[in-house]
Amino acid sequence: MKKTIISDAVDDDPQAYAEALEEGWLPIREVARLTGVNAVTLRAWERRYGLIVPHRTPKGHRLYSTAHVDRVLTILTWLNRGVSVSQVKQLIDDQQTPPPSVENDWDRLRQNLLEAITTLAERRLDDTLNQAMSLYPPRTLCEQLLMPLLAALEQRWQGQFGAQLERVFFYSWLRSKFGARLYHNNRQVSGAPLLLINQSDVPLEPHLWLTAWLVSSADCPVEVFDWPLPVGELSLACEYLEPRAVLLYSSKSLNLSQLPRLLNNIDCPKLIIGPTVRIHSAELSVSVSEVAELTLAEDPLTAHAELQRLGLI
Repeated sequence: MKKTIISDAVDDDPQAYAEALEEGWLPIREVARLTGVNAVTLRAWERRYGLIVPHRTPKGHRLYSTAHVDRVLTILTWLNRGVSVSQVKQLIDDQQTPPPSVENDWDRLRQNLLEAITTLAERRLDDTLNQAMSLYPPRTLCEQLLMPLLAALEQRWQGQFGAQLERVFFYSWLRSKFGARLYHNNRQVSGAPLLLINQSDVPLEPHLWLTAWLVSSADCPVEVFDWPLPVGELSLACEYLEPRAVLLYSSKSLNLSQLPRLLNNIDCPKLIIGPTVRIHSAELSVSVSEVAELTLAEDPLTAHAELQRLGLI
């Protein structure tokens, strides 16, 4: 395990950190790198639930052992099973197996978000998601809260009076929310960006923005073009940006006859993501063999996993 000593505050205690390095302790940012759980969430788990209790230097900086890292990974296992963070400590400490009906916060959080959306309550919507973001890693939050919420909303909006009002309100807020986070993260990191393009000419695609947020949360710069590009201009964008990968998102059918011309001049990994992968499952399977470095992913979680597999994030 790499033992890079980086303080979670201003490093004004170099001697204590030197000693900690010799003893094998890890700083909070290294634990975040190893586990994918950011420092804000690690602190929240400690402060609110006592899930992780780190060692402290005389100056108060947090230091973690490999056992702490293992515990964080165990916590993630429970969270990915749908157990809420408030229930995890007892399950781990008592080495319990949760019953199928274990109570968790996900239903309550989804209901709070749904009520905020249906009443156009932007502040409540923002506060609820901010609280959840402080407690859960992005991938878990996407899988357990946001994607189920979007599926529930699509069902609600079938033939519902006011559906378009709710949809435009929520999707506009979502794009602003994650757009602001992308902007902030892009200012903090460097390197070749990932270029994510809305190829479906449908505005306010929520799963596109979930994908962008997941990638950005992995400390990867992300450039989002929220409208399709023609063949020549996509190549031009790649000349200027030199992206590490190009992701084409679409929630509807594509003109597959143009796909080879669109992608063959792009000299980096290429992913097609979104419901279009399911719509064109047979045809795109053939395209994978025809277009170099082409990968398919149906949803934000699969796209995130594929980018990790390819070593791009």
